[in-house]
Amino acid sequence: MSAARLAWLVPLALLVSGALALLATWQRADGIEADLSSRSEAALASAGLGGGSVIFEGRDAKLHGFGADTAERAVETVRDVDGVRTASAEDVAPAAPPSAPAAPSTAPPPAPPPSGGPPEPRLTRQALQAQIDDALARDPITFEPDTAELTGEGERSAKRIAELAANAPSDARLEIDGHVAKGPGGKNAARELSKDRAEAVRKVLTEAGIPADKLVAKGFGDSKPSTKGDDRRVEIRVR
Repeated sequence: MSAARLAWLVPLALLVSGALALLATWQRADGIEADLSSRSEAALASAGLGGGSVIFEGRDAKLHGFGADTAERAVETVRDVDGVRTASAEDVAPAAPPSAPAAPSTAPPPAPPPSGGPPEPRLTRQALQAQIDDALARDPITFEPDTAELTGEGERSAKRIAELAANAPSDARLEIDGHVAKGPGGKNAARELSKDRAEAVRKVLTEAGIPADKLVAKGFGDSKPSTKGDDRRVEIRVR
């Protein structure tokens, strides 16, 4: 090979070698940037910092599109990624102005809902007497034997009468009549026990809210036997 031709081949070989080295360097740098970008975006997503992007030039990161309130945190997050040399924020979006407080409402407050509807109309004397008679026929007011102590059933029956009496006419009164069966104690003992039983019912009614001046308790002893065969009873009359 002539010296002239050899002199021409040497520079060409050097040029090809340099180009190959440059291409290898570029490919390696491109791979590094892709890896850093991928890991930086994952770190930002994990920190809840979205809305921006990261561009690498070698190992140097430039962040775009982050807001003024998140840019600093985003830069620190990317800077902490292994392999990143520097990180800076560009094109930082200004912080949103604070929202103005809502103007006070001038609308009138809503009307309160009706409280329970209209009051229940009061009964006539005849209607109330019919309800009381029906209630006592179904559930008589009963007492422990030979005492003025109400049984559990008797107390519940008396409270039911109080519920009915709440709708009595304003000028009406309730007469509570106590009765007992004939016994060895005599008339006076029978009358006293019957009066005590009437007073026991009167107490239940007053405790349930019926005014005391609307109630009269009377004892009839064994003077008015029941036509139904039960002389141990309390009757209530609407007057």
